[in-house]
Amino acid sequence: MKTPLPAVLLFVLFGSAGVFAADGPTGEIGAGVGYQPYDPSASRYETVPLPYVDVEWGDVSLDTEDGLSWRALQAGDWTVGPFVNYLPGRDANGSLRGLRDVSDMAQLGGFVQYSPAEFWRVYAKLGQAVGGAGGQGGVLGQVGGELGYPLGRGIIGSSQLAAHFADGRQTSTFFGVSSREAQASGIGAYKASGGFQQISLTQNLEFPLAAHWSLVASASWMHLLGSAADSSIVKERGEVNQGSVQTAISYTF
Repeated sequence: MKTPLPAVLLFVLFGSAGVFAADGPTGEIGAGVGYQPYDPSASRYETVPLPYVDVEWGDVSLDTEDGLSWRALQAGDWTVGPFVNYLPGRDANGSLRGLRDVSDMAQLGGFVQYSPAEFWRVYAKLGQAVGGAGGQGGVLGQVGGELGYPLGRGIIGSSQLAAHFADGRQTSTFFGVSSREAQASGIGAYKASGGFQQISLTQNLEFPLAAHWSLVASASWMHLLGSAADSSIVKERGEVNQGSVQTAISYTF
């Protein structure tokens, strides 16, 4: 449940431009807390406050995980369009001291989705990370699927499996270690390359509390692959197998 600040701004701008439906947005908003890796290498874990947003306005969606997306073209069960999302950076402190800081960035790209029913979909996303300092950023994306299902007593569950990939520049942004950084940090020098970076499995649950109010919770398991898993940062400071949990109270409107 990331904070899509650039997406929020675009959501407002698109609204003023008349892209959305005239009857206004619908969905859920709320606030919660998460326990999750500090950075993609899981050098440490942190507990952070998190927003919860799942809003649709016509053909535009704003989601805390997927950012802002626009269903620009729709044909049967297929949807294609652009998206923008927020990519958090890292401060090189603690066990990462001596490495370079990584700027917060935005991912701009496109998606294609096949959804023959309301509660399941398969999708692919590809985008460019922009706004990074000193050559940071690159191409990244994912392919995956999600299935939703009722569990009784108003409880709704969904499961999502995804494979994440990145080019060499993007992988190096978080997993590479230059010779200068190696000397400053004590972490072995490492040249990262592109390819599949991780697979993730996420389980979501939504429990009704009262009229318009719900408790939402999710748990994720992530497993690093390829060049990311072989990084000296991961081997010396992080973890190949990672996890996160989030929970929030949401209001449906």
